[in-house]
Amino acid sequence: MNNILITGGLGYIGSHTASILAKNNIRFLILDNLSNCKFSVIERLEKIINKKVCFIEGDIRDTNKLKAIFQKHDISSVLHFAALKSVEDSLFEPTKYYETNISGTISLLNAMKITKVRNLVFSSSATVYGQPKYLPIDEMHRTEAINPYGISKFIVEEILSDLVKHDNTWSINSLRYFNPVGAHPSHLIGDDPISTKSKNLMPNIIDVVNGITKEIKIFGNDYDTKDGTCIRDYIHIMDLANAHYKSLQFLEKSKGFNIFNIGTGRGYSVLELINTFEDTTGIKVPKCFVNRRDGDVQSCYADPTKAREKLGWHSELDLRQMCLSSFEFSRLNL
Repeated sequence: MNNILITGGLGYIGSHTASILAKNNIRFLILDNLSNCKFSVIERLEKIINKKVCFIEGDIRDTNKLKAIFQKHDISSVLHFAALKSVEDSLFEPTKYYETNISGTISLLNAMKITKVRNLVFSSSATVYGQPKYLPIDEMHRTEAINPYGISKFIVEEILSDLVKHDNTWSINSLRYFNPVGAHPSHLIGDDPISTKSKNLMPNIIDVVNGITKEIKIFGNDYDTKDGTCIRDYIHIMDLANAHYKSLQFLEKSKGFNIFNIGTGRGYSVLELINTFEDTTGIKVPKCFVNRRDGDVQSCYADPTKAREKLGWHSELDLRQMCLSSFEFSRLNL
């Protein structure tokens, strides 16, 4: 492999993936517009990998800048993380999500096409499935996203599929993530966005622990689940990062458009995650129940068989490790 371009590489998933690439002696370049991440991630990442990080500040919608990067840095493949990602925010600002997530990806694809870079790993989401018709969800499950964020990911997947149909020189993997949790074992990087409006469960738990909020709001306790709260497939961030390394290896020996679920294959309820956090850390997390949140599905967890068989990937870290690493990262950094 030559250089790997990581768009959105200072974000939660991108930075952890960069650490995995460095561990495997793969060179990379990070592009980020710093819209929802901290510049200090660069210094933390450099401590982890013990070398300088090649970073360019820029936006994926700037096609000319992308072309110049590809030409100057001998890019062979792209890990595409740059996107807006809040389900709830997408309900209030759908055009912003379509413009960034869809138009931004088209800009990236145009730059790749011009510079003859044909390998891409796309950061997708399990939200493309909508309300599951069956569980666990495999890649053959029909797609019916129920919020603008999920729709934006689905539309990009359709674009990628059409692109490959008309040009078989491309090799593209779309990784449909479930719910990443946790932090790097060094505790130097973790889930630490600039936005204070994070709707992910673990950052909200950490806010309560750190006294930023008084209690965690659980959206709905009347779902048809064992404890009335939503069920999700929580996956450790390092397992998710490793899936991208495996996916890059797969690109080298494959052509076409491939979709992979990246999850553990097991569902945990919101209350189970909170209880596990309390048991693991010894810290009580005050909570209250509020009305259901628009755009949430009741239960969603993966069938990761295809990723195991094709990519040689499987999750290794459990819920307790997710909780403990999240807590240690927050204790040392936030």
